[in-house]
Amino acid sequence: MSNAATSQFVYVTYIRTTADRLWSALTSTEFSQKYWLGARTEAEWRKGGAWRIVFPDGRLADSGEIVEFEPAKRLAIRWRNEWSPELKDEGWSLCTMEIEPAAGESVKLTVRHAIERDDSKFIGAVSGGWPQILSNLKSLLETGATILPPKYAS
Repeated sequence: MSNAATSQFVYVTYIRTTADRLWSALTSTEFSQKYWLGARTEAEWRKGGAWRIVFPDGRLADSGEIVEFEPAKRLAIRWRNEWSPELKDEGWSLCTMEIEPAAGESVKLTVRHAIERDDSKFIGAVSGGWPQILSNLKSLLETGATILPPKYAS
């Protein structure tokens, strides 16, 4: 990595679920569409596997490669925006999701999204998106329903 400054977004939440159930939610295409505001993740769920987010109309939103894959513990994705030329021009970012045991019947999920760039517009964009997606994920796992409606319609 270069000497460029890093822009990053970090989000920590506690979810009343198991590590295995959370991992399944993070790595299931069908389940992801329920909390990703209508978009869905698709991947070869293994280290080195291709990864992408697809809008309901089939357009590619983001693409990347899985660089770390430790079931029920850690997932890291080399990630690039594909739909906005301005954001795509910023290049590759790294998104890391860590699952840790927490008190009681809950787990701690930490999502860290970073790019080697000062004042990244991409990190600004994901800083708005991640809280919506992760709030939906938490609510869906705990109650069976999301709190925010799909943003991307087919």
